Amino acid sequence: MRFFSLSLLAPALLLMMPVSASAETCELSISGNDQMQFDKSEMVVDANCDQVTVELEHTGELPADQMGHNWVLTETGDFQDVAQAGMNAGMENDYVPQDDDRVIAYTDVIGGGETTSVTFDVSQLDSGGDYTFFCSFPGHSSVMRGKLIVE
Repeated sequence: MRFFSLSLLAPALLLMMPVSASAETCELSISGNDQMQFDKSEMVVDANCDQVTVELEHTGELPADQMGHNWVLTETGDFQDVAQAGMNAGMENDYVPQDDDRVIAYTDVIGGGETTSVTFDVSQLDSGGDYTFFCSFPGHSSVMRGKLIVE
């Protein structure tokens, strides 16, 4: 009678198992209020995620045309220029310059009580890269901003 050690058989069994091709979507959330504040100054995304969804909630009461918020992601070196260009893009473009390669991701502008989200590929980001998220509503980016960290 022969006995096989399971520890010797396990690696062979693992090789025979089907590999799942599903992408992992990681989720992050952030909120903004009527006092022009995000509730986070730093957000961390796992480099093992295939995609990340950022959900933005506006916890205030003022409408979008008075105190709108969005969430925009750029490399830190591009942040100021994109924020400036966003003001010229207008509300109809969510205060984001359209077709601008410096913009990695952004949400719609929302008002009090509303929620929006954006999903983007983590492959666009470098682990250890220098990224800034901000609200591009005119005048908000100077205080409503933070770091996105890819670990």
